[in-house]
Amino acid sequence: MSDNLPPCPQCAGEYTYEMNGLMVCPECGHEWAPGEAAGDGSAAGAGSAAGVGERVVKDAVGNVLSDGDTVTVVKALKVKGSASGIKAGTKVRNIRLVDGVDGHDIDCRIEGFGAMQLKSSVVKKA
Repeated sequence: MSDNLPPCPQCAGEYTYEMNGLMVCPECGHEWAPGEAAGDGSAAGAGSAAGVGERVVKDAVGNVLSDGDTVTVVKALKVKGSASGIKAGTKVRNIRLVDGVDGHDIDCRIEGFGAMQLKSSVVKKA
């Protein structure tokens, strides 16, 4: 199985394997993206960690969102298990960006509803 996988760019180990979209070397513990050049060597470890954290999340109008921002809901949202939904214009404070399910990339707490996840396409930075 290792015949098709590239050797580790850090230690040249041949027993690499793929895990969660990254290549992993069990000999030295180095992780890298499959598209990275083998010449990155020692800087590859820091570069791959920074590459994972550089995900950009934009709101409905194209503003870049970050953790701790305050956003406004731009359209009415239905909430399962609730008779009333979230009205357009509701302010949500102190958001947290996450890798959610089905595009829900904002983790927040909405007054009157509690903790929930929202899609960045239905909010606007306040």
